[in-house]
Amino acid sequence: MSDNNSNLTMVDAPEGVEGTGFFATSLEKVVGLARKHSLWPLPFATSCCGIEYMATMGSHYDISRFGSERPSFSPRQADLLMVMGTIAKKMGPVVKQVYEQMAEPRWVIAVGACATSGGIFDSYSVLQGIDRIIPVDVYVPGCPPRPEQILDGLMRIQDLAENESIRRRNSPEYQALLASYNIK
Repeated sequence: MSDNNSNLTMVDAPEGVEGTGFFATSLEKVVGLARKHSLWPLPFATSCCGIEYMATMGSHYDISRFGSERPSFSPRQADLLMVMGTIAKKMGPVVKQVYEQMAEPRWVIAVGACATSGGIFDSYSVLQGIDRIIPVDVYVPGCPPRPEQILDGLMRIQDLAENESIRRRNSPEYQALLASYNIK
């Protein structure tokens, strides 16, 4: 490796059996490793948190280091929904429809005080947290949160994606969770 590439690192191999000329591991560990490093986020930004997300995409913070450099603006090609900012109650059905259109496995991050709890807007028109309409995997606090916090939330999703069982999404517990949100 030349000096120009000396700071590049390889992803650590999952646990397995190594020998001369071979490596064996479980399918779940390989799939988890692939999921972890290839998340395709769908940003659903409505307010100031969206500006912080834009900074996260920029060269200073560089979300592409985490394998998420391809933001998808189509729910069918995304597996990570990032809801950022104030969500009005009228927008709730749209957020839910976007979530339902995403393919499994799918994860959700609620970014900022407004998406997690309604923020300072305790009014009849603002949804008091998106977890009232869709299940949320990671909450990122702040008003607005710093790009470092958004990256930390992404790393928590990566941990979930890497360690989640392939069969979890078919489990009765997961089906009951979706049923509690009236999601089929």
